[in-house]
Amino acid sequence: MHIDVLTLFPDMISGIFNSSILKKASDNDKFSYNLVNFRDYTENKHKKVDDYPYGGGAGMVLTPQPVFDAVEAVTKEKKTKPRVILMCPQGEPYNQKKAEELAGEDHLIFICGHYEGYDERIRENLVTDEISIGDYVLTGGELGAMVVIDSVVRLLPDVLGNKESAPEDSFSTGLLEHPHYTRPADFRGLTVPDVLMSGDHAKIEAWRKRESLKRTYERRKELLREQNLSDEDIKIVNEIKNKDK
Repeated sequence: MHIDVLTLFPDMISGIFNSSILKKASDNDKFSYNLVNFRDYTENKHKKVDDYPYGGGAGMVLTPQPVFDAVEAVTKEKKTKPRVILMCPQGEPYNQKKAEELAGEDHLIFICGHYEGYDERIRENLVTDEISIGDYVLTGGELGAMVVIDSVVRLLPDVLGNKESAPEDSFSTGLLEHPHYTRPADFRGLTVPDVLMSGDHAKIEAWRKRESLKRTYERRKELLREQNLSDEDIKIVNEIKNKDK
């Protein structure tokens, strides 16, 4: 996978590519990236990339020319048909399913806006996906792009050390993840559940499934309605509900 990020503030984003899992993945050629300051593509002699909105109103709007030229340049260079993602509060709410979908692509382009918004022609003619990471407004799209990039790259083959880590994460199964424990078994009188030290893998898996269902019921009930639960799962959820009364 190759990722291009179009931004007026590349220094905001460079940190995530030079830290932790993403740095290791890049160093090991699991993906490549390029930070593109689309101000470099403007034809305005003052290097402006924004202007006042037609019809009046507060704020400034990103002009189409530098964004179009930047997208065309990185697309031509890679000779691919990329997914062009606009980070926007009006976009599709982001979730794990979308992350898994994007992880199957060869080339992603993220457009990070600033100011009041984008010229609509960018949205209508360049963009394949509009993504929002939540119902709130940020100063720019960079923070949202970082969230999406991190969640996508960690799903790429061999990026995580343990191949089972990503599939077992919260939301990957549609449920919240079960609790985790590590050494010591007794910390200040707080002990690890006996079943996890039993060595009985069938019982451990059953405990984890029950705890995952319990945690999802307690914290995100709406996720259960979206799942194709087995008869055994439904029985467990009903037991949890009855105990909760």
